[in-house]
Amino acid sequence: MIQTGRQQPIKVQADEQRLFVSRARAGFLVILLCLLALTARYFYLQVYLHDDFSTRSESNRMHVQPVAPNRGLIYDRRGRLLAENRPAYRLELVPEEAGDVEATLDALSDVVAISDDDRERFQQNRNRYRDFQGIPVRFNLDEEEVARLAVNRHRFQGVGVIPYLSRYYPYGELLTHVLGYVGRLDAADLRSVDEANYRGTTHIGKTGIERYYEDSLHGLSGIERVETNSRGRVLQLLERQDPVAGHDLILSLDVAVQQAAWETLGERTGAVVAIDPRDGSVIAMVSKPSYDGNAFVHGISGKDYQDILNAPNRPLFNRVTSGGYEPGSTLKPFIGLAGLELDVTRRDARIFSNGAYYLDGQSRPFRDWKDGGHGWVDIRGALEQSVNTYFYGLALNLGIDRIHDYLDQFGFGKLTGIDVPGESSGLLPSRSWKRGRYNEAWYPGETVISGIGQGFNVVTPLQLATALAALVNGGTVRQPRLLFAEKPSDGGIARRVEAPVAGTVPVVDAEDWGAVLEGMRRVVNGPRGTARSVALNADYEIAGKTGTAQVYGLAVGEEYEESEVAEHLRHHALFIAFAPFEDPRIVVAVVVDHGGAGSTRAAPVARAVLDAWLQQEWSP
Repeated sequence: MIQTGRQQPIKVQADEQRLFVSRARAGFLVILLCLLALTARYFYLQVYLHDDFSTRSESNRMHVQPVAPNRGLIYDRRGRLLAENRPAYRLELVPEEAGDVEATLDALSDVVAISDDDRERFQQNRNRYRDFQGIPVRFNLDEEEVARLAVNRHRFQGVGVIPYLSRYYPYGELLTHVLGYVGRLDAADLRSVDEANYRGTTHIGKTGIERYYEDSLHGLSGIERVETNSRGRVLQLLERQDPVAGHDLILSLDVAVQQAAWETLGERTGAVVAIDPRDGSVIAMVSKPSYDGNAFVHGISGKDYQDILNAPNRPLFNRVTSGGYEPGSTLKPFIGLAGLELDVTRRDARIFSNGAYYLDGQSRPFRDWKDGGHGWVDIRGALEQSVNTYFYGLALNLGIDRIHDYLDQFGFGKLTGIDVPGESSGLLPSRSWKRGRYNEAWYPGETVISGIGQGFNVVTPLQLATALAALVNGGTVRQPRLLFAEKPSDGGIARRVEAPVAGTVPVVDAEDWGAVLEGMRRVVNGPRGTARSVALNADYEIAGKTGTAQVYGLAVGEEYEESEVAEHLRHHALFIAFAPFEDPRIVVAVVVDHGGAGSTRAAPVARAVLDAWLQQEWSP
């Protein structure tokens, strides 16, 4: 380019051409490199990764959906259905089809009741479902609600009534503490189960038998292989693998015996448990008050749950397995047997009961329940009349550690291992226990009152029945069992479940055991027995032992007058029994909270249970 003075520069055509060619070549080179990169990428994706993308494509087109199995049923030993799966209906809404969801819910509320809790659960579930899927709004619609929805179906787009199987407990509160209930799966439940097997399941056992045998009752989920479009909507079913239903369970309970215990308790708070001493099977297990497990199946409202939680006498609490009571005089047969078998006393040894027992060097007496005492008694008479002073001295001579070691063999102070969750172990005190718990020495007076089942002793009604079963069957301690048989879902023969042996109590002298059992027979049949009225008009022979557990202590010289004491401070009434005496087929333990005397409150309940079991056409 040549400049001339102040004139504009003159372009040179050759330079411009060279510049254009160099730019064109650079551009072509860039384009060529880009094409080469695209070709390489195309080859990598279409050839090298062909198998991987082919698999992904197939996965996008094919989906596997879980199919929930039918939950196993539960029966009593005579075939009565205790937990079933009933046809039910739920209201579902498909957001994609409904349009304005809130307006649809408002309109639906004019047809069927939809609570705030229902709406809240619906909104929570929207995060888990796609818009073209049905989301539950209400469960367990009744026939009238289904009919109203059918009549108004034309008003609602995307709303449907879906049939499903719902858990139902025909006997309601009568069996809730045994069966428990199922409830909706939550995050905590999913952490404890095989999530893959529960993908199609909405409910899981929460308490009782439903929880303990969840694995057997639930079954195995099936699958459906379906073809979907790009949005995940199902186009067609390609393959189905049917689920495997859960096993049916047959419990050892007899509903007739359960009802007898329930009805005889009346409005009283308490616990009743009956066991077959030959095999450890539980015949009845009643804790009162109770609650209806059906209320929890579809999700109980916060208000209703608080009403149950705050109800008097704690209906959620299972008194049979978790209730802690002083055993009172029901412990005396075991203390007496310990004294005989450990050679601390003899069957023919007699002591004179004058109504008071004194420790050496102390002026405060340990009193008997009868003023003036019972006169001369041996072990049989001491049990017949429930002579406190006999067992005060026997316990002191045994010592607390020997008492602990001997009663431990019967299962006191530890879990029985029954097949329902939430059992308590009770307490069987010893010298080392007190030192570890309170860092205090054990005192002789504490040993004395341990002889009549007071002080630190705590038992559950189930422990009492289990120990009594071992006492009458010759020392075999069986783990109590509610499951009687399990029936596979394929229709096979029900498999009997045997209660495992938890331990044995050695029999040193069979006559010692006979003397204790004879004393219990006299409690009901002897001329001075404390529970003579319980045998009235019985066509079989009953043996038993009354007991009273103090709720509060009495001052020195203070007399206990039940009529002058507020009901919530009255003593608990206890009674243990077995029958028939010569061939025991049932043992019973009864506790009536604040019932007073065991002979008047607890013994009649035991009699009703014995009658219900023994006066029917009996079969195992």
